[in-house]
Amino acid sequence: MMPKQTTDVDRLVGLRITALRKARGMSQTALGTAVGVTFQQVQKYEKGQNRVGAGRLREIARLLEVPVSAFFEENDASGQPQEDVFGFLSAHGAIEVLRAYAAIQDDQLRRDVLAIVRTASRLGQGTPSVEASA
Repeated sequence: MMPKQTTDVDRLVGLRITALRKARGMSQTALGTAVGVTFQQVQKYEKGQNRVGAGRLREIARLLEVPVSAFFEENDASGQPQEDVFGFLSAHGAIEVLRAYAAIQDDQLRRDVLAIVRTASRLGQGTPSVEASA
């Protein structure tokens, strides 16, 4: 009998656990304590090194306030691949930027912040701005 090996699905589930946990502002220690494992075990789940059992995954979903299917579905309600969304959320600082942006009440200020971020993104990719090429 061959030893069990983790799969791409295990890694995908792990990435989604990470993104959803961070979106809730929950630490690996808090999640681990709530489901009865160490934070090291949560790390292994999140990296896809260890499989998450069905019962434990159900408990994680309950704690993160999502259906179990959120760890597996390929598209969200708009038809957008969830891997894109979870990929964005797993980028360092993404959750913090999103929270700060959502806290801005003024619509014009939100548009201005978005314009600044888009400009910074272009500059970070080495794309010259309109002013630099003039």
